[in-house]
Amino acid sequence: MNYKNYYDVLGVEKNAPEKDIKSAYRKLARKWHPDANPTSARQAEEKFKEIQEAYEVLGDSEKRKKYDVLGNDWQRAAAEAEQQRNYRRAQADQASSFNDFGGAAPAGDPANGASGFSDFFDMFFSGIGRRPGGGPTTFGERGQDLETTIDLTLAEAYAGGTKSVSLQLEDRCPRCGGTGTSGKVICPQCHGTGRVIETKRFDVTIPKGVREGQRIRLTGQGGSGSGGGSNGDLFLIVNFNDKTRYERKGDDLYVELSVSIYDLILGAEVRVPTMTGEVTMTIPAGTQNNKMLRLSGKGMPRLKSAGFGDEYVRLVGQLPTDLSEKEHKLFRELAGMRNGKVRASGK
Repeated sequence: MNYKNYYDVLGVEKNAPEKDIKSAYRKLARKWHPDANPTSARQAEEKFKEIQEAYEVLGDSEKRKKYDVLGNDWQRAAAEAEQQRNYRRAQADQASSFNDFGGAAPAGDPANGASGFSDFFDMFFSGIGRRPGGGPTTFGERGQDLETTIDLTLAEAYAGGTKSVSLQLEDRCPRCGGTGTSGKVICPQCHGTGRVIETKRFDVTIPKGVREGQRIRLTGQGGSGSGGGSNGDLFLIVNFNDKTRYERKGDDLYVELSVSIYDLILGAEVRVPTMTGEVTMTIPAGTQNNKMLRLSGKGMPRLKSAGFGDEYVRLVGQLPTDLSEKEHKLFRELAGMRNGKVRASGK
């Protein structure tokens, strides 16, 4: 990333008044507008974009002040800002692997810096003095929506309730108010980025039956508003971090249960694990290996309606491996009886 001398781009002195900066911009913009340079449109477009970028900073008093403060210290500030931006990018990449829940649009990615200008601009000036969607900052501006993950166990999702969590969140720097400067120096708390990462603790209400990738909204717990505006919201994307014996499909649960071949052949009553403890299940005589039996209402709570899903139990027959001589003899007799029955039925 290279330093951008915006004063040189517009051809003005560092102490130039606002009217001279505006005049220089208008003159250069007319000269380098792509429509006015049809034979060198690509070169003109790049030059025009550079002029726009310079005016975006020097034509805004807040950005110009920060630019002047950066001075020769810009490289150190950039290195520290890049650390924070990498953190934001990692958070955004993690969030993008999940689906939305709660009917709200996902928060914008603060790490993208998709301004169309240089990396230098995106590092220090993207979003300063403007709303995320463009336009100048006004009083009563709502804070930014924030997004991160919350790790749950399947048992927590089943039971619901309140969970206390500590989360690392990015917000406007309280020392400089998001400008990146404090007095006439780079803000020592945010190192010129205007943003800081803080650890906050929340008591989160977990909806019964919540699924992986869904979002829990904490109203007013997002980015700080400005000029008396309300705070944004915080969205927690659900991630299950425990290894359980259950496989979940929607509101239904699937589990494997090892049983003896005698239970499959003769039938039996067996104990089956569920989310509320073990229950007794009857295996009918003559059940085939890998047969799936259903326990009605033993799945997960239905999130947006009453009732529960089902639990499906796959029966996995286990063959004995330590047969005695007597048991071998009995099995041979059974095999002979079975083969004789087959031959007799075939005649």
